[in-house]
Amino acid sequence: MQRPATRSDAEADGAFQVWALRGADGGSQGLEFARAKIDETDTVLVHAAPSVLDVEVFANGERLIAIGSDLRASEDTPMNRLTIDGTRVLREPVWPSDDDRGSIVLLPGGEAGELQTWETDQARRTWVWSVRFRGGDA
Repeated sequence: MQRPATRSDAEADGAFQVWALRGADGGSQGLEFARAKIDETDTVLVHAAPSVLDVEVFANGERLIAIGSDLRASEDTPMNRLTIDGTRVLREPVWPSDDDRGSIVLLPGGEAGELQTWETDQARRTWVWSVRFRGGDA
């Protein structure tokens, strides 16, 4: 992996990021889980993330600004929060709450949408959620 640039350097490079997520469990180099081009952000939610995850975040899809290696799931939750902390990416298991509405959610394969609603039963066995997707140049 490359050495990340500092966050302030990356912000001057452009208006979008590419979040590249690889499941570290499969194959000799892992298997791509998602690669998403999104507006700049320090935090994303990830649905159905692999148990071990490698993450690279690029400014304008070119300049590496943050890395998370061998990020292991500490709980079995339907979502994980990935947060840029300096040049590191941190992983946190979460059950989304109202505070997470409007957050970007990365799905397997690289689709990215905005979390609109999240509901779960008290036992956290089932959940209902909605995500808004935007297509084209909008």
